[in-house]
Amino acid sequence: MQTKAIKTHKVSVGESIEEILDQHLTSLESGDVIAITSKIISLCQGRVVQKSSISKQDLIKQEADSVLYTESNPYDLYLTIKDNILIPSAGIDESNSNGVYILYPQNIQTVAYTVWQYLRAKFSIENLGVIIIDSHTTPMRRGVTGITLGWCGFEPLYSYVNKPDIYGNLMRVTQINILDALATTAVFVMGEGSEQTPMAVINNAPKISFVARPPSVQEERNVAISIAEDLYAPLLMGAKWLGKTA
Repeated sequence: MQTKAIKTHKVSVGESIEEILDQHLTSLESGDVIAITSKIISLCQGRVVQKSSISKQDLIKQEADSVLYTESNPYDLYLTIKDNILIPSAGIDESNSNGVYILYPQNIQTVAYTVWQYLRAKFSIENLGVIIIDSHTTPMRRGVTGITLGWCGFEPLYSYVNKPDIYGNLMRVTQINILDALATTAVFVMGEGSEQTPMAVINNAPKISFVARPPSVQEERNVAISIAEDLYAPLLMGAKWLGKTA
């Protein structure tokens, strides 16, 4: 598997994602997966708020579904739940912005489907994956990896359920989250600083089953897991959440 970052110009608010793709994505082959950072989708959608117009804390409360209550906050970051994702500060980003807060995109699955349709037609290819990604933290681990917020063109999970291990024991629950595994490789090559590489192309990724349709409602549900079912439920359910999903 190979993952190649794509350098672009500085994306401005209100640009067309299709024009950005036309300008910087010169070729794709059947079986490729194109990763696009959520930040440029947000910029294209105009999802920005001037820092002078609102405090970060108030904006987080406005954007998050739930915010974890804390008595102290030395890093000026808030642990939140947004769109069934545990993420700092409701995904609001200040890096590589110019006096604005950049919010999460809207209608992410629709954007992924639109980009998927556009690129399949443009390059006349059948098997293509699209992922809209963001950097993400892991509890008790320093640094960021990646998470997929929206996708199209392939099945999101690879299941080992009822498949044998090397000793013939049937596995009961193990699945690979293909979406986040691919997002992590893309985040790694894209970088987090001044690289100016908000897209990446992934070739020859294993374990992918391409489909010629958008994700089903059931597939979208299967990727997420409720707090009650989560392995970390004792921690998450014992926390003091403030908000509509608390």
